[in-house]
Amino acid sequence: MAREAGTKALEDAGLRYEQIEQACVGYVYGDTCYGQRALYQLGLTGIPVYNVNNACATGSTALFMAKQLIEGGLADCVMALGFEKMERGSLSTKYADRAGPWDKHNEISIKLRGKDKAPFAAQLFGNSGRDHMDKYGTKPEHFAKIAWKNHKHSVNNPYSQFQDEYTLEQIQNSPMVYYPLTKLQCCPTSDGSACAILASEQFVRKHRLEAQAVEIAAMEMSTDEPSVFGEENIMKVVGYDMAKVTAKRAFKKAGMTPNDVQVVELHDCFAANELVTYEALGLCPEGGAADFIDRGDNTYGGKYVINPSGGLISKGHPLGATGLAQCSELVWQLRHQAEKRQVSGVKACLQHNLGLGGAVVIALYKLGFPELAKAHQQRLSAKL
Repeated sequence: MAREAGTKALEDAGLRYEQIEQACVGYVYGDTCYGQRALYQLGLTGIPVYNVNNACATGSTALFMAKQLIEGGLADCVMALGFEKMERGSLSTKYADRAGPWDKHNEISIKLRGKDKAPFAAQLFGNSGRDHMDKYGTKPEHFAKIAWKNHKHSVNNPYSQFQDEYTLEQIQNSPMVYYPLTKLQCCPTSDGSACAILASEQFVRKHRLEAQAVEIAAMEMSTDEPSVFGEENIMKVVGYDMAKVTAKRAFKKAGMTPNDVQVVELHDCFAANELVTYEALGLCPEGGAADFIDRGDNTYGGKYVINPSGGLISKGHPLGATGLAQCSELVWQLRHQAEKRQVSGVKACLQHNLGLGGAVVIALYKLGFPELAKAHQQRLSAKL
């Protein structure tokens, strides 16, 4: 999987592996130095390889590290690679002889909502949905509508783990995992890999890559705010404030607002998290997610197209690869390479990748050289 993703990224950039100066490789489950083992399939060049593990935000953390290396002047061309081969079943902790990374998060959830036999992640995110229902009057059908939308989007994604469309009734009537979340509102266990190559502007110009270059207008990474344990609110426990603060920083750095964005890849590990995060990112007002969904402002024809890839719910969630798969989708959208799922008039895209325990990466993307990219796209269209 890593060889395929890495090879395709190199081919897309028109580069050789020997031109990669450093590499950041993300995975959650696996032995040490798997990053080297994966990259050795592409070549043995002696470059520094950093192995990254940051829960479900691992892929975007590798991307963030690669960006930092370039911004810091330590390299001009860096590969960010993520992969995962997961065990069957839901996520679980691996080490019973030490404190778990989510034990304090779970304590608050259990204190407020009790303990259930359902997977711990489903309980945490399901309880955040319950909090939203209690506070704002959201209905279970709103979570189901998110899953319906994401499964519908994935029909047009050849890289999606599932490409089946379901009716809203099928979503609602699938087995209950943890109220209000049914099976089709939860991301699956997934294997997969994704890769991105980052370069300095000097490198891009030198190698005449302007026509395909996508700029990271801003990328911010944060860990939990004090409110994650300080308030009795499970929406905050699963990263609401972390996402809100980080998104504000990213928009400010890019000189943009949510109104400047057309496409969003959002971390929908569960439908409840997508709904709650609409508000955290400023895509709609606090308490306005239900109306936002009912208006269709999260899909084609609405204000935003959110998770055109199918999202984690349908595209899949191979933990170490997810953040880089989100990046890939947004790059394709900006380059008008997304085929049947292409959103018209895309000028800016937003990424949200969450790791419970906690980490969040928020990124804004736009074309680096829009006029050159437009001319390149027109030439490609003429050939077709």
